[in-house]
Amino acid sequence: MKLSKSSKVVALCSLANFINAADRTIMPIAVVPMADEYHWNLAQQGWILSAFAYGYISSQVMGGKAAQRFGGKYTLAIAVTVWSLATFFTPSIASSLNVLTLARIILGFAEGFCLPTIFHIFATAVPVEERSRAFGYLVALGSVGQTLSSMICPQLLWPNMFRSFGILGFIWVAIWIFFYRDDDAVDDPEMLLRPTVDTKNTVRWTSYLSHRSLWAIYVAHFAMNFSNYIVLSWLPTYLQRHLGANALDVSFTAMPYIMNSLIGVVAGHYADSLIAKKWTVLSVRRLMTSIGLLGPALFLMLFGSVDSLALALSFVSISLGLCGCNSSGHMSNHPDVAPNHAGITFAISNTLATIPGLVCGPFTAAVVEYTGYWYPVFVMSSGVNIFGAIVYMSQSSASQVL
Repeated sequence: MKLSKSSKVVALCSLANFINAADRTIMPIAVVPMADEYHWNLAQQGWILSAFAYGYISSQVMGGKAAQRFGGKYTLAIAVTVWSLATFFTPSIASSLNVLTLARIILGFAEGFCLPTIFHIFATAVPVEERSRAFGYLVALGSVGQTLSSMICPQLLWPNMFRSFGILGFIWVAIWIFFYRDDDAVDDPEMLLRPTVDTKNTVRWTSYLSHRSLWAIYVAHFAMNFSNYIVLSWLPTYLQRHLGANALDVSFTAMPYIMNSLIGVVAGHYADSLIAKKWTVLSVRRLMTSIGLLGPALFLMLFGSVDSLALALSFVSISLGLCGCNSSGHMSNHPDVAPNHAGITFAISNTLATIPGLVCGPFTAAVVEYTGYWYPVFVMSSGVNIFGAIVYMSQSSASQVL
């Protein structure tokens, strides 16, 4: 069966997100043996885990603008090359805490270009009737990357965790440069019926911050990331230090990502089927976002309230699984409200949604050290999710505003 051009674009971009997500999952697993080897305390581990977010938050808008100005092909290729270099050479510089922190910032900076560039590509290369599942596959492959990383890394010596996935990034870059062309979308006759991307900067920056429907997306994205950063950064540590998990048990941290990828794909196809059945796009986006925020809020609180390793893994897996519905909700809403500027709106959204990543490491460490408990962190995360769902349900739109 021959794949359409849009399907090939989705496949290649989803593979980039696979590597993107895998590379950022390595450190939360490796930090445990690294801390034992280099004698880092919990606060130092928190800063190492959060350093990624400082680079990530600083490059989102640059990524969207670079994709508009220079095209998606080389913007994405350069980004993957840089973050793969940062990953590959991490073992070589890990003995210096300052240099390692800088490498983590560089990793985050390069990865920050990835999704805004892909959103720019999808807005021009993927028809509206395919977007829910396109974003579903994009997010799902990211979860698969996290899954494989979570399964493979605990079985490796920590230096090999970084080197193996760094090499994988170099291989992807070669495939991407060979197969993808920026003019693929223009060559497709169907694309003549779709909006073109504005490269002339005709929209003022204030316009990206002056529409309630955009702020609904931004708030929902912030809420989703708040809990995700805590789970992504601290799950291996929580399971080992609090629930007594061993290295084999940590391999089961792949389960939440498996659930996320499966539910993300199923939700994407289901969302597109609802639109085909004449549901309004707005109704579908709100339904999926509500499930993707309220479901995790419930199960994250259950996760933090049990002392059974099996139950904890089950609850966090369901929580992150239901979070996959967001890919068909607010994350697919960008091309609806800003088809000509989806890369920029996502960049702004992801910038704001990275703020939790700046503080979740030091904040979680401070709360746990001060109170002696993890549960307050999970309750706060659930409350943020509930707030995000309320805002999105009341303020979102599927009508074009930019």
